[in-house]
Amino acid sequence: MPRRLVLAADHARERVDKVLSRQWRDVSRATLQRWISEGRVQLDGRVCRARDLAGAGAVIEVEPGPAPTSQAEPDDSVHFDVVYEDEHLIVVNKPAGLVVHPARGHRTGTLVNGLLARPGFRRAPTDPRDPEGALRPGVVHRLDRDTSGVLVVAKDEAAREGLKAQLGEHRIERVYRALTRGVPDSRTIRTLHARHPRSRLRFTSRAERGRVAITRVETLECLAAGRAALVECRLETGRTHQIRVHLLEQAGTPVLADRLYGSPLRDSELSRICDELGRHALHAAVLGFVHPITTSKLRFEVPLPTDMQRALEQLRSLASKARE
Repeated sequence: MPRRLVLAADHARERVDKVLSRQWRDVSRATLQRWISEGRVQLDGRVCRARDLAGAGAVIEVEPGPAPTSQAEPDDSVHFDVVYEDEHLIVVNKPAGLVVHPARGHRTGTLVNGLLARPGFRRAPTDPRDPEGALRPGVVHRLDRDTSGVLVVAKDEAAREGLKAQLGEHRIERVYRALTRGVPDSRTIRTLHARHPRSRLRFTSRAERGRVAITRVETLECLAAGRAALVECRLETGRTHQIRVHLLEQAGTPVLADRLYGSPLRDSELSRICDELGRHALHAAVLGFVHPITTSKLRFEVPLPTDMQRALEQLRSLASKARE
C-alpha cells in the first residue's frame, strides 16, 4: 500500500532519502534508493531524486515496489548475436524486444539471464555501490527494451570499473540511428534532463533541475517527401531515454513508432509503417572504447536490423510516389 509522510512544521531541510531511512526503519536504505530511482517517490506531488531537499511541512508519498529476486539466474532460451568476446568482456548485438537485465516486471528472459547461461561468461563480482548489482552483473550501460544494437558487458570487476570510468568521463563512442517523424535540423542539443513530473515512465528536457544531457543530431536522409528522416545521434552523455526526449521536445521530430513519447498519427501511410514496425525506430549502431585491460582501441558497428531496414525502404518508396 502507498505510504505518506508529512514533515513537522519545525523539520530542518535534508535529503529525501535520509528523511525516509530515518522515519521508516523497517525499509532498508538500498530499497528506498531503488524506489526513488524507479520514480516511486514524490515530494509535494512531484517525482523526486534522492538528493532533493525536504523541509517543514513537506509531503512525501511513496508507492512501494516489489522486492527483487536475490540474483539473476541462467536462461539458455535467450538468443542474441555476439559481436566480440574475450576473457574480460563481451559485446553483443541486442535485438529489439529483449530487456537488458532483470527488473520490475521482467525478472527472467533478459540479456543477463542469457549471458549467464553462456559457457565462459563469469558472473562479475557485485558492485557494492549498486543495491541491485546481483541482478545486473557486469552491466555498465543499457539499451531500452525496444532499442536494438550494440552493447558491452564486463565479465570481471576490473573490466567493469574500467568501462564505468570511461562512461563517466564521456570517452566511449556511442552512435545511434533513428527514423523520425519530420526532418530535424542538424545540431547539438544540450539541456537538463530529469524525470517527468507527471509520469513515472517518462523523462523530460524541460526541467529546471536535472543532469546535463548532450546529443549531436545529424540528418542523413530526408524521407517520404519530408514527412520522415533517417538521422544519426551521437551521445556525449547517456541519460535514460535521452535521444527520444531530445528528438521530441527539442527537435520536434519524435522517433517513429515511439508509443511512450510519440502521439497519434493522422498520416495513414506513416501509421501503416509504424504498425508494421511495432517498436520505436532506434538502433545503437556504433560502440567504441578503449579495452579496460589491454588498452587496445575497439570499435564495433552493426547494421540496421531487418525491421528498421524494411521501414526505411518503405519510407523511401513514399518519396518516389510523391515525385510521380
